Amino acid sequence: MKQGACSPAANAGFAMMGLLPHRACPILEPDKAKECIVTTGIHHVTGITRRVQANVDFYAGFLGLKLVKQTGGYEDAEQLHLFYGDALGSPGSVVTFLVWESGSPGRAGLVQVSEIAFAVPPGSIGDWLTRALAARVPVEGPKREMGETVLRLKDPDGIIVKLVGTDMPAAAPLPDPIAPTRIRSVTILTEQPEETAAFAARFGYRAGLREGSTLRMISDSDVIDIRDAGGYFPGIPGTGVFDHVAFRAADADAVRRMRLDLRDAADITNVHDRKYFLSLYVREPAGTLFEYATDAPGFTVDEAADQMGQTLFIPPHDHNRAEDLRLILPQFALPGEERMPMRDLPFTHRFHTPADPDGSVIVLLHGTGGNESDLMPLAARINPRATLLGVRGRSTEEGINRWFRRFDAVTYDQEDIRGEAEAFVGFVEGAITGYGLDPARMTFLGYSNGANLLGAILELHPGTVRSAILLRGIQVLETIPATNVAGARVLMLNGARDPYGHMAPALEKALRAGGAEVTAKMLSAGHELGTEDLQAAKDWLA
Repeated sequence: MKQGACSPAANAGFAMMGLLPHRACPILEPDKAKECIVTTGIHHVTGITRRVQANVDFYAGFLGLKLVKQTGGYEDAEQLHLFYGDALGSPGSVVTFLVWESGSPGRAGLVQVSEIAFAVPPGSIGDWLTRALAARVPVEGPKREMGETVLRLKDPDGIIVKLVGTDMPAAAPLPDPIAPTRIRSVTILTEQPEETAAFAARFGYRAGLREGSTLRMISDSDVIDIRDAGGYFPGIPGTGVFDHVAFRAADADAVRRMRLDLRDAADITNVHDRKYFLSLYVREPAGTLFEYATDAPGFTVDEAADQMGQTLFIPPHDHNRAEDLRLILPQFALPGEERMPMRDLPFTHRFHTPADPDGSVIVLLHGTGGNESDLMPLAARINPRATLLGVRGRSTEEGINRWFRRFDAVTYDQEDIRGEAEAFVGFVEGAITGYGLDPARMTFLGYSNGANLLGAILELHPGTVRSAILLRGIQVLETIPATNVAGARVLMLNGARDPYGHMAPALEKALRAGGAEVTAKMLSAGHELGTEDLQAAKDWLA
């Protein structure tokens, strides 16, 4: 009987064990059973990365998977979502990553998918070991697991990726003859292995081989390994871990029926339209997050097969801010494409390079609670052809980013201001040298706390900043040094209703006294930014 066909004996056995697959065949006469084919198995697996370029280099570069789609996240469009798979992104071949560049590292543990395994041609394990050693990818093995030859690798975030030598032909083969063909398995850590196994059976899995504390569950097309990890530490969500595993649903009706069947299950969601599939999420009894996703319509719904992965798509419900999102989401280079190598500098930073750069650079310093991409939409409107360099402050206050510590709303840690100002000067010098930037064509734009640091840098380190736009900047230094800032051009945009605005004239006065060319404007605004800021900055920089 073909793999995936359900015999009466198999159905009866599943029912007795409480492991009847959700779309199991009805009990049929033997001559009709062969007509009943059930699509089961893994649809995709989703992880979280904080290193987008390293992630692309590993999965599309080293492993040779195809980047089949890049989108803004459907739950959070400011989060890049990358999809890798075979030549068409076929269900069962896809691993996806949400990009959390500012996310804290997670920890693989209980109620998580701890490992993913890809099938590779059986005779290629030696070649993959050679490739891993040459590329300095952490590798262990080869070893034997569940009767199969396995290499254990670690991706740049520390996620365990196994390569299993087994014959599993690809639905849409990749050009490299030894490239991964499809997902072989995932490993789930649980304190309730029987309950987890019974729940997995709803998605078409049946009990198979047991090896030590691991039970292998088998579907039509792959396996999941359920490991009894009682006493192990719990998993912690974050970067460098998997978020969930998705299983294949035949169609939308199957998803809706599953939704009704699981209406009392933990954290069951409504059915979501993810454009490329319909799906729902649910937690199995021990807590691991499962998704149930349709095969159709697939990743070719909005790109031709030979163009897949080349366009950044924005979810339909965020189309009104698509232009801004394309600036906020991180850029990366595919293998073989020209790229700017990132330097190890004192501050986290990110570039956005426009299609036709004019050689100018705008360096961006966010306000309290912001990040390196917050001001990119504004800066791109000021000069669409400028290369943008967003920088993230290193000081934190109750988990939010700042540039220096404060004791209260208007009292600032003077030692920290000086220390961070000096560190930022080092960053600027490193960026100029490391990225080949032209200091004469650099403008620094800061908002609120970022503008305050820029003001302090102008006073403490003259010559570092030659052109600055200070949005709601104030004087934060208690002792103002006698400084020669002749040659510096500064635009100060203050809000008439800004509660901190009374502290701005002191900064303006100090800069003028030092010889800076200062243009100060009072706008009909509060501390927030608006269209007046955009127009004033645009006119000044032109």
